[in-house]
Amino acid sequence: MRAEERRQAILDILNQSGLPVSAASLARQFSVSRQIIVGDIALLRAAGADISATPRGYVAHQPSPAGLVRQVACRHDALGMETELNAMVDQGCTVLDVIVEHPIYGQLTGPLQLSSRYDVTQFIVRCTQADARPLSDLTEGIHLHTLSCPSEDAFQRVRTALRDMGVLVEG
Repeated sequence: MRAEERRQAILDILNQSGLPVSAASLARQFSVSRQIIVGDIALLRAAGADISATPRGYVAHQPSPAGLVRQVACRHDALGMETELNAMVDQGCTVLDVIVEHPIYGQLTGPLQLSSRYDVTQFIVRCTQADARPLSDLTEGIHLHTLSCPSEDAFQRVRTALRDMGVLVEG
C-alpha cells in the first residue's frame, strides 16, 4: 500500500470509529511503525484533517457532539482530578476537554473524551505512569471542561455535584 493510500485509510478509520484509535493499533493494522503513523497523522492535519490526539488515541472531529454542549469552570488541586471527572461522567456526560488560560500562550486545550469511570481510571493511570501533571497546574487549579450532556437536567446534576464538592467556580 502506498503512503497516500495508507493515510486515506487511516482517515477513513478515524471518521468511522466512534472511539479513539491508538497509533499502536493503526501501526499493527498497516504493518508499519508507530512513528510512521504519527507522521501520517501530522501530514493529514497539515492537509486540513481535523484530528486530535487524546489520551486514548486519535479522533477525527465529527460535526457537533450529540446532546447539549456546556462548559463548567472548576478549581482544585491535582488530587481532586479523579473525583471531579467521575462526578461529571456519573451524570451521563462526556468530558470532551480541559481548557486553561495561559498568560503567554493564551487558551490551551487538552482533548479528553472521557465518558465513563473506566475512561477516567485509564486516564488517571496514564497520568500516573507518565508522571504527568494536569494542565490546571499552570493556572493554580483553575480550568474549564467542555461537556457533552444528554440533557439540561444532566448538566445541572453535574453543576450540583461539583458545587457540593466545592470545586465549581461560579460567577
